[in-house]
Amino acid sequence: MTLDDNLSNAQVVRKTVIATEAGVVASQHKRAAQVGAAVLAAGGDAVDAAVATSFALGVVEPWMSGAMAGGCMVLWRAGERRAQVVDYGMRSPRGLDPADYPLSGDGRSSDLFPWKAVVGDRNVQGATAVAVPGVVAGMGLAHARYGTRPWRELVMPAVELARQGLLVDWYSGLVTASSAKALSQDSDAAALFLDEGTWPILGSWTGSAERHLDQRQLAATLQQIAEGGPRALYEGPIARALARDIQAKGGCLAEEDLAAYQAEWAEPLTVDYRGGQVHAAPGLTGGPTFAQALQALEKELQPGRGADARAYQAMARTLAAAFQTRLTAMGDHESPKAPPCTTHFSVVDRHGNMVAVTQTLLSIFGSRVVSPSTGLLLNNGIMWFDPEPGKPNSLAPARRVLANYCPVVGVGADGRQFAIGASGGRKILGAVMQLSSFLLDHGMSLEQAFHQPRIDVSGGGQVTADQALGPEILAALAEVMPVAPGRRMVFPYLFACPAGVMRHEGRNMGCTEIMSPWGDAVAG
Repeated sequence: MTLDDNLSNAQVVRKTVIATEAGVVASQHKRAAQVGAAVLAAGGDAVDAAVATSFALGVVEPWMSGAMAGGCMVLWRAGERRAQVVDYGMRSPRGLDPADYPLSGDGRSSDLFPWKAVVGDRNVQGATAVAVPGVVAGMGLAHARYGTRPWRELVMPAVELARQGLLVDWYSGLVTASSAKALSQDSDAAALFLDEGTWPILGSWTGSAERHLDQRQLAATLQQIAEGGPRALYEGPIARALARDIQAKGGCLAEEDLAAYQAEWAEPLTVDYRGGQVHAAPGLTGGPTFAQALQALEKELQPGRGADARAYQAMARTLAAAFQTRLTAMGDHESPKAPPCTTHFSVVDRHGNMVAVTQTLLSIFGSRVVSPSTGLLLNNGIMWFDPEPGKPNSLAPARRVLANYCPVVGVGADGRQFAIGASGGRKILGAVMQLSSFLLDHGMSLEQAFHQPRIDVSGGGQVTADQALGPEILAALAEVMPVAPGRRMVFPYLFACPAGVMRHEGRNMGCTEIMSPWGDAVAG
């Protein structure tokens, strides 16, 4: 099982993990991690840092999340020894009519979900695909309970980043090129992300000249949210402008949808595991499937042997069974080939409070539509629903979406505490389960766990395996199901893109996906 490709077999990529008594933010973008770490250095709580990091990510990684995103936060409060969840998933607009999304009869959608195709891809792209966002409400809810720094102070760093504009480089150019054709169909998205409305904006080969996106309109909107608080997105001038722009482009999201949105506190799904506990999000997330897989793994896997062939066989079997349940009972049919199009970050402060946060526009660049009055890139959360009537997850008005994000916090029998999660659609669940197992079953350090090769089993009838696992483990996996070996690369991502933090004996550390060129863990 060897790959016949163009890439080096000698190259080694690593990220260093350093323990510190300071807090740590691990994020898919270094600049966002630096913003959160500065809040920690100033004495802020992990939740304060999470708010600042979340808004910063919406500027420096705008195609993944932002104020129009949805998501989930799992918290660990050290003083209470208690985990909690904030659910801020998207919802469909109240005025949505499923009849406006007729099936075309032309096969399957080409985006993340292999639903039956809808006329004009109205559920995938354009203003008709926009759902009610939740990130700002979720951050506000967590901040109201645990925040120690003023809301304005936490949002203003994102305002400053937007005034500067995202510094474009080869990686931003690669990401934009992957969606340039779709972005060109919306004049406002094309003006923001493309040269001459057609080409990805790139830096020079020699690096002699800097180029930035023009995000001044976004900066003005974030300034209003900084001054007006989290409800400023849902009530008042921003809400009116958003609804007006979306309806002008053919969507149905209304001011009333925004005004009615509320994030919610929830009790976590808690899995007792190897003398410790792992806490995940409940409900319409990846949490229930993660919990099923982890509980099965405890029975299947004999700990202490190391991550050997039997361990990978056990992980493949448990993930396959868990996804079979998810596909049949919950109506989740996202393609296992879906790329990372979400963002995840984790935070630990110097007191041991932790948060694991995943947020997403759903597809990369969401609906590929920008609201010109606000500068906000809009989500395409309607695509989470099955457009075929009579299914467990069929499209309907005022309904919560079924998502795959799976942030978790855990405490091992050895006292180590961790907060991890990932981006990558259905690949998220397996990555989070494997990282949890590496830490809890095999006693790996955080650095070892993040560098350990992984597999992906997410319902496609095969296991995608990092070729670095070697012939013995690949052959053992082939005894369980067909194997597709592949490389762990910057592009395309065959595996999820995780980020995590850990605390042990008063010292903190963090790590991000080793192949992520922008991801970093920053102390503060």
